[in-house]
Amino acid sequence: MTHRLTALAALVMIFAAPISIVRAQDHNHGDTVDCESRDMGKTRCHVSWNDARLVRQLSDTQCVRGENWGIDQRGLWVDRGCAGRFVASSGRHHPDNDQAGYQGNGHDRDGWQPGPGWDSRFNVACASQNFEYRFCAVDLGGAGRVSVARQVSNSACVEGRNWGANRAGVWVDQGCAAEFTVDRRWH
Repeated sequence: MTHRLTALAALVMIFAAPISIVRAQDHNHGDTVDCESRDMGKTRCHVSWNDARLVRQLSDTQCVRGENWGIDQRGLWVDRGCAGRFVASSGRHHPDNDQAGYQGNGHDRDGWQPGPGWDSRFNVACASQNFEYRFCAVDLGGAGRVSVARQVSNSACVEGRNWGANRAGVWVDQGCAAEFTVDRRWH
């Protein structure tokens, strides 16, 4: 009985403790940061790195760079359920995260930039089936916008109530189904 209570107490402590940003020393990778998207939302984690690399996935959701995690001049970000342990990949750091590398024009000195034709307009269909939440992934870019091109559901699609968008894509809920126009813009 004592063994069962000890095991139960250990499980309660593990699952009751909130997951948060943790800096740890990993013998294989040096200084690491655990960063977690909560409630499928975007989370920013303070790092002083120019670039990062995922060394361990901590979520059931697959973490894919550029889709639900990345690094920019404001730090490391995760979104849409990604949780992972990250490490600096370049060995270069922003001094005190003073945005070294930021040139005032929205570009990282060493950061990724999309190729020609990336800024574009296209349509994406997204539907809430059985009145359940659904996320339709599409990279909108930093200045991208979304609008309803054509509603296909009987439920009215009202932005902010049962549909919305973030940099990573479009979400629908409560029966909203529509074809959305995406104006993808890098800046």
